[in-house]
Amino acid sequence: MLRFILRRLLQAIPTLLGVLTLTWFLFFGTASAESIARRNLSSKDPTPAQVQGWIKEHGYDQPPAVQLRKATVDMLMFKFGKSDATKEDIWTRIRQGAGPSIVVSSTIFIGTVFGAILVAVLAAAFRGTYIDKTTTIVCVLLMSVVYTVYVIGGQYFLSKQLRYGPIWGFDPASGLFKYILVPSAIGFAAGIATEIRLYRTFLLDEISQDYVRTARAKGVSETRILAQHVLKNALIPIITNTVAVIPGLILGGLLLENFFGIPGLGSYLFEALGSNDFSVVRAMVFLGTLLYIFGLIMTDIAYAIVDPRVRID
Repeated sequence: MLRFILRRLLQAIPTLLGVLTLTWFLFFGTASAESIARRNLSSKDPTPAQVQGWIKEHGYDQPPAVQLRKATVDMLMFKFGKSDATKEDIWTRIRQGAGPSIVVSSTIFIGTVFGAILVAVLAAAFRGTYIDKTTTIVCVLLMSVVYTVYVIGGQYFLSKQLRYGPIWGFDPASGLFKYILVPSAIGFAAGIATEIRLYRTFLLDEISQDYVRTARAKGVSETRILAQHVLKNALIPIITNTVAVIPGLILGGLLLENFFGIPGLGSYLFEALGSNDFSVVRAMVFLGTLLYIFGLIMTDIAYAIVDPRVRID
């Protein structure tokens, strides 16, 4: 197991290098150092000397190869430096925003996974009945709604009309639950339909296997077949899909945090993109890639836990 994890970590290095390189080229392919400087300078109409001074201060006057090498080494050593726009320490801001982001995203993630599995099992158990058909219709309707409509509609009905939580702001000291209830409910409603449809497909594929028919012929109850056999064997594709959902959670967190004024990592990244703050964008992309790679490694380990046929060495 340890050898496998070390090997996967070594394989992750080229991926990190590729992501950092691609991020660097994409960012400076869409905006020049001069335009970034003018946008981040406090003066509305900076002079050429001020622009060049800002560029030199942030090291953007060096050759591209030198900039890329320095930035890559700094990222691999977790030296994120300071923000181009605000000059605040990036690590400090990340630590401050990690808490709100983890609370909201983890609530949505856990609720969506377990809720989708529960409903999918119910739909698969009563396949072809009105329960299954109703579930399918509701899921298709939910999947047809744009994410921003969920956010705006949730703010209007849940926050403004029903007053389940504030429309804007985040103050855990005055009660964490009321600040995460509405954003979590919106994220849950926006993502669960797709997961239900997918998990239902996985479960129905297992139900049609020969071992299920054999179990039924032996008199095993339908509940036991679903719980001990079908669901367990369907966990492999479910686990794979769970990791694939992580980038969507990051995007959803970005929109939710921006709309609700939650000072998390999503809103931090949104502000950095709006101000062409490359230092922050680079650090956030690097951390996101690391988390995704970690999720893939944990997925492989989970494979071995849920399926004894899988061996990790």
